[in-house]
Parts: sequence; C-alpha cells; structure tokens
Amino acid sequence: MSTTETHHALWVAYGASGVAGSIRKDDEGYTVTMAGADTTAGTYPSMEVAKSALHSRMPAGSDWPRFQEH
Repeated sequence: MSTTETHHALWVAYGASGVAGSIRKDDEGYTVTMAGADTTAGTYPSMEVAKSALHSRMPAGSDWPRFQEH
C-alpha cells in the first residue's frame, strides 16, 4: 500500500491598495481567486502561470503584486 502526500499551500497577492487575490495549491493545481470574488478565476498547472493569470485580472496598469505564502 502506498500513500501520496500532497502539499497544500496558500499565497496571498498584495497590490498597491491591499489584497488583490490568492493562489491555493491543491491536488488540481494552482487555483486563483480574486479578492472579493464569489468564484475562482481558474486553476493552472504551475505557480508562474497562476501568478500571471492573477496579475492579468488586476486593474490595467497595476504593478506586479507581492506574493506571500501563508
């Protein structure tokens, strides 16, 4: 019998005006949720793709957010 252990993690993205969203790592991939949203913005295969997806959903001209693991 084998067991698989998955690392679950959460990163919060901070923009100029506060929390912009979050990225959650789970068995499915990296799931982006924007701050204040009722639904996710998608699940992506890598952290880099998820970061880009989150940034692309921020207001036009926003600086790259600071990501902090929680």
